[in-house]
Amino acid sequence: MYLPRSFQETREHALQALLRDYPFATVVTGAAGLAANHLPLELVDGRLHGHVARGNELAKADGAQVLAIFQGPDAYVSPNWYPSKHETGREVPTWNYAVVHVHGRLRVVEDQAWLRALLQRLTDRHEAGQAKPWRVDDAPADHVEKMLGAISGLDIAIERIEGKFKLSQNHPERNRGGVVDGLRARAHRHDGDLAALMLASKEPADGA
Repeated sequence: MYLPRSFQETREHALQALLRDYPFATVVTGAAGLAANHLPLELVDGRLHGHVARGNELAKADGAQVLAIFQGPDAYVSPNWYPSKHETGREVPTWNYAVVHVHGRLRVVEDQAWLRALLQRLTDRHEAGQAKPWRVDDAPADHVEKMLGAISGLDIAIERIEGKFKLSQNHPERNRGGVVDGLRARAHRHDGDLAALMLASKEPADGA
């Protein structure tokens, strides 16, 4: 990943927050040509856990090197939002975003107790906002056993993490403030989340 120093994010809490808040990842393998799969992953004790159908190529990739890509909020940035544009005209459009790349080695898990515990954690987490959360035990036991038999677990040992938070750090603070105001006023898809991330990010480099 092209990673200018201004956009490099190394704070562990910021990287882990993006993994938790945007858990739907793209998992790339390359043993027999590049292949990408899309699935939610959960950060557990410094590892990534997930599951796929047994017919999925990832279920046959035990020991493979993988890249898991987590995409955070992103949005178009208009040069009209920069105060400097109105003074010099020397600004162009861009795109702000946050992304985390996790490099690791895959272990395929077939243990039923491990899989059940994973499904319970995932379900409890994502059902938490429901008025009456659904739980794994709500389904008939024989149906749960059948479903467990149709999936394989994924346990990714994290070897390296790269974070790229492109949040206008290469602009002076007044331009960054203009982008935050512009995002909040437009209020499209990820605009609010991106504005919040910009406010929470590290300060821009001096003279940038």
